[in-house]
Amino acid sequence: MDSRTARSRLKARGKPYWRGLEPGLHLGYRKPLSGAGKWLARHYVGDQTYKVETIATADDFSDADGVAILSFPQAQTLARARMVARAHTAAGKTEPLTVRDAIEAYITYLGSKRSRSAKEARYAADAFILPVLGPIEINALTPEQGRAWLANLAKAPARVRTKKGEEQQFKSTNDPENERRRKSSANRVLTILKAALNLAAHDRPKAIPSDAAWRRVKPFEGVDSARVRYLTLDEAKRLLAACLPAFRRLARGALETGARYGELCALTVADFNADSGTIAVRQSKSDEPRHIVLTAEGAAFFASVAQDRPGHELMFLKDNHQAWARDHQKDPIAEACELAKIKPANFHVLRHTWASHAVMNRVPLMVVAKNLGHSTTKMVEKHYGHLAPSYVADAIRAGAPRFDVAPKAEAIRLKEPACLFGTRSEIS
Repeated sequence: MDSRTARSRLKARGKPYWRGLEPGLHLGYRKPLSGAGKWLARHYVGDQTYKVETIATADDFSDADGVAILSFPQAQTLARARMVARAHTAAGKTEPLTVRDAIEAYITYLGSKRSRSAKEARYAADAFILPVLGPIEINALTPEQGRAWLANLAKAPARVRTKKGEEQQFKSTNDPENERRRKSSANRVLTILKAALNLAAHDRPKAIPSDAAWRRVKPFEGVDSARVRYLTLDEAKRLLAACLPAFRRLARGALETGARYGELCALTVADFNADSGTIAVRQSKSDEPRHIVLTAEGAAFFASVAQDRPGHELMFLKDNHQAWARDHQKDPIAEACELAKIKPANFHVLRHTWASHAVMNRVPLMVVAKNLGHSTTKMVEKHYGHLAPSYVADAIRAGAPRFDVAPKAEAIRLKEPACLFGTRSEIS
């Protein structure tokens, strides 16, 4: 059970394989006919009775993330932690809950739901929450502590993600948008903190009698209204012309679909349906598959890319026939922007470009949302709603008075009118 190799030699069966960890505690591994196995914990609860619970997925095919997918040592640690918590509860002994306890329980909860947000929550917690608030008991937490933590978080420079063990680095920028972005980021971290504390209060109402400490910490206002940038049609054409062939195909795919970089990288030739003129996105940020409807030009482009290629092959490959991977798009788009004399942009601006022009061309917001992979129009309205022609705007432009004043007309000095009681000079 210790390693992938050892587990691969085990026979698939419904009955778990068990290993004793402590008196009254066993760690189990159930191997299915296909897919990754499951880690189980078996606790002795007295009277010749055991309680068995599934605690996580084994790292048979994916690297352990410490939340939803666990290695053998991580599964051992979690099983022992569950045993201690169970023993304390049975004895009526409860230690004061800390913010760290709440965060760890919340991330475990997200992992049990197989939520992609578990990794982001883990990063935010380790980087911004636990170093400052982690040791504080929840019942001792004050609104003043929460407000001070949030304010300091907004003032801190943006972090550069580094590998584990490397020295932390920070971005230095004079971008006027920086303050708004930092406050917006602080709001998102506050949302994670509040969600963790709310879950703890829900699960342990007697241990946490009040939520006033964090409820009174308010997020920054007016900082989440994103300023979306998109390319004009002329800029988009110039950008494509400046790209090398392989990256040009990838960028054109983004402009034709509005798909995310990761979604495009995962597309296969078989995901294009020439009969319906659609692209099937099977791996998305929301874990919900969708079909993107293409224009006639978009369908023709994908048909040319997919022509005479096997269905299992990735749709977009680099010039060396390797797959596009994380961050591989950064340098090519930076170089293309420079050659095309366009203000530097990241790859995501191509998604914004598709959505912005679709909205300006009167495509219904729900249709735009569906192609982008949103379940409602909320995000589309937030980012692109101001671009949509509205009834009010159309009515004003059609019926409001026009004064036909030439922009460069010289000002005409009007003759001073006579004063009712005499001239101004006489009155003065």
